[in-house]
Amino acid sequence: MKQQVTRLSPHQNGKIVAVLMAVTSLVFVVPAVLVSNTFGDKENALPLFMVLLLPIVYLILTYLMTAVGCFVYNFAAKFVGGIEFEAQAKLE
Repeated sequence: MKQQVTRLSPHQNGKIVAVLMAVTSLVFVVPAVLVSNTFGDKENALPLFMVLLLPIVYLILTYLMTAVGCFVYNFAAKFVGGIEFEAQAKLE
């Protein structure tokens, strides 16, 4: 049975994607910057507060961009229809 996604919740989707990006930045970006600061050029090293600020900036910007993307999708879906997918109930 084909179904369409007619609306995406900007706030809920923004929250979950933003948290995922913030956690990802903690796991990948922060260690990379710390290694770069430790072994790289000392004159171009990022200050420690910037390293701690990166996940927060990722969180805020990702939330905003996801919310905007959901608003655009919701607007466009009114005119051209939503994303279409086929679902099948799994019988056990």
